[in-house]
Amino acid sequence: MPHDHHKTSGSPELLAPAGSPEALAAAVAAGADAVYLAGRRFGARHYAANFSDEELESAVGYAHLHGVRVYVTVNVLVRDAELPDVARYLLRLYELGVDAVLVQDIGVAALAREVVPDLILHASTQMTIHNREGVVRAAREGFSRVVLARELTLSEIEGIAEDAEARGIGIEVFAHGALCYCYSGQCLLSSVIGGRSGNRGMCAQPCRKPYRLMAAGTDEYGRPKDLRARSGSDRYLLSTRDLSVYPRLDLLARSPVASLKIEGRMRSVEYVATVTAIYRRALDAIAAGEDWSPSREDMRDLALAFNREFTEGYILGARDIMARDRPGNRGVPLGTAIGYDPRRQEATVRLTGDLVPRSGDGLAFCTDDPDRDTGAVVRGTPAVRRGTVRLSVPAPVDPGARVFLTKSADLEERAKRIMKRPLQPLPLDVTAVWEDGTPCLEAVIDLQGSEPLRVRYRPDLMMEPARSRPITGEQIAEQLTKTGGTPFTIRNLTLRYPGGLFAPLGELNRVRRAFLERVEEAMLAARRPGEDAVRAARERAEAAVAVLEQPAGSHRNPRVPSVSVYTDTLEGAQAAVRGGARTVYLEVSAPGILEEAAGVCREGGADLVWKWPSITRRTFLDAAAPLLPSLYDAGVRRVMVSGTGAADAVRRAEPRMALYGAAGLNLWNHRTAAELAPLFLRCTASPELPADDLAGLAALAGDAPGLEVLVQGNVEAMVTEDRLAAAVAGEEFLGLQDGRNRVFPLRCDGEGRTYIANAVETCLIDRLPQIAAMGIDAVAIDARGRGPRYAAEMTRLYRTGIDAAARGDHGVLPGLKDEVKRRALGGITGGHFVRGIEE
Repeated sequence: MPHDHHKTSGSPELLAPAGSPEALAAAVAAGADAVYLAGRRFGARHYAANFSDEELESAVGYAHLHGVRVYVTVNVLVRDAELPDVARYLLRLYELGVDAVLVQDIGVAALAREVVPDLILHASTQMTIHNREGVVRAAREGFSRVVLARELTLSEIEGIAEDAEARGIGIEVFAHGALCYCYSGQCLLSSVIGGRSGNRGMCAQPCRKPYRLMAAGTDEYGRPKDLRARSGSDRYLLSTRDLSVYPRLDLLARSPVASLKIEGRMRSVEYVATVTAIYRRALDAIAAGEDWSPSREDMRDLALAFNREFTEGYILGARDIMARDRPGNRGVPLGTAIGYDPRRQEATVRLTGDLVPRSGDGLAFCTDDPDRDTGAVVRGTPAVRRGTVRLSVPAPVDPGARVFLTKSADLEERAKRIMKRPLQPLPLDVTAVWEDGTPCLEAVIDLQGSEPLRVRYRPDLMMEPARSRPITGEQIAEQLTKTGGTPFTIRNLTLRYPGGLFAPLGELNRVRRAFLERVEEAMLAARRPGEDAVRAARERAEAAVAVLEQPAGSHRNPRVPSVSVYTDTLEGAQAAVRGGARTVYLEVSAPGILEEAAGVCREGGADLVWKWPSITRRTFLDAAAPLLPSLYDAGVRRVMVSGTGAADAVRRAEPRMALYGAAGLNLWNHRTAAELAPLFLRCTASPELPADDLAGLAALAGDAPGLEVLVQGNVEAMVTEDRLAAAVAGEEFLGLQDGRNRVFPLRCDGEGRTYIANAVETCLIDRLPQIAAMGIDAVAIDARGRGPRYAAEMTRLYRTGIDAAARGDHGVLPGLKDEVKRRALGGITGGHFVRGIEE
């Protein structure tokens, strides 16, 4: 089996996307060290072509014969009902000899360790690992590599790698391609808007849609009143630029990063070929010690391949992350329109650089209003006269419109030439020894990260003593070194030929073909587990599937859930306790407020939990963790976190603290619950789970950890490093208004990050009997930003509903739902609990 790639010296691995078999071939031809791809299920790019089972087997063989590693994405969140199929799929990937699988779901990782412990695991960026503690935790859980959150800086990564390298774990980072607005794995915006979950690979990209920034005062329930648009011409407020670290690639090449990843499984094969080839050429030059500097031509080709304007990203400390004026491909500036002839439907364009459009090129004519942009395709190569060209455009073009080359026929031709390059053959050292007239062949092949492979072949050919004209050593060598049509070349041939023998040349050719086929089979077999290992894995998979397919039964008794309330003020905590909350999650940073709130909760019979932000970077951990011992002594004895790394930071700083898990842990199945149980007293189930899946999770999870369900409030749908909310000071309410006039509330945490909530408020008060019957321990109301009156009244309404459900008096629930609706922001919805998610 292969070993994971860890950077010890030289270049980092160049990892290219393969959204289809054609893209795989393009990546290999362009010089990728490794590719990442998906089968038809369980990958986070549902809309890519991806690979059928047969294509997957062919892909692994093709890549391995050309020295390229294959990583398969199994990086979606998984329902309990899907776990048996995941176990079978992991076994199949193991049998194929894939070099690693990328995983998001903690439960899937645990299942992989059980069924195929030799299969290398990479922690997907969807796991939102963003601190040293998270990487160390991943190493303990059996991951060989972590794909870090794209929001980290190089200095943070270097600090993380100091610990990660000591534990033998590799660091992978994105180097080129699209950036998500939200921390990956924490984005529910597509899911809450239309049911297409990014955590299931079905993101509808709502961040590329237009929005208006709105401000308002608030009423007694924290709802906006007198909404008004904030001034500003930008419409695509959540649209990021594309990442390109190419201009400073030498910095990353010298860093402890093991792998540089190109994003783009939804991109064209020409994109894959172009971008991979440019990065390959640059990395080779840097590794060779050349005085490398970014090439203007390469930068232009990268932009022509696809760009939304480039940024060097958070990783290199860039501030120009956003492209809020338009969300699409920018191409490369070509010139400016100076006139339009409506009769001929021709625009006159003054060229501003050395680019000249040619037949087959794609153009965009852009104004300040993206809705009025016009596209065109060049038919025939236009003549340049005094720096201008006339181009056919089907719609009128305003003078002054900026003209961009968005598709280059020349670049596509060069990309096709890359894809037609002869692949670098694999060198073989071959020895031929004659035993009783039979030419016995042995090949020695150097394999990356392994001992050299030796392949021996004794053919069914016995050469007879020559009667007249014996075959010469030179003739034999000529036949044995013909390797056309194979992935090999003979680097060294040693002949120990006794001479005086004869065989037809055709027979020698047959021997050579059979020998090289044997070498190919042996090479592929060397990258796959042995028969004994496969047999053992199959037995483990069958045992795991047998358990997973057992009926769930009813392992949790119905219970009366308690009420929890999220708030961000002392007054909100006091109001929640007055309303009857038994747990208060207080998201503040001031120790004094926490200690005072702890006293309020203690007097009211409630538990105070210090709610940490969803993202806990180094600055936060270094400030917060040292406070824990004194806070514990002052009565603050519980902390809620959204990541297992943050949980470990709490445990290390104050082992007595009880831990609660927030929705950011993405708890979807009972295997994940079992992994979280040793850490957490209580965990919040993912708000994306439909009722049936939640019931199954509760039935299978047992009593540890306790389960909580978010039943009320505007679900947190995004957390981003963009300081959109922090940049607008002095407003009581901020929101984003979409094209359907829905307003998504914004807030920022103590470090300035922006959080975006669903425009419609979740309300499950009428589902309380169903939730209680599942054995759910607690239901939660999110009252952050909504003021103390909302916190108190919503808590009382839910306490009333729970008491009614316990009595079997379900008739009061519709009235309570009406009361909730009168206090809600944006109306109410049953959310995924009722409608599920799109599949």
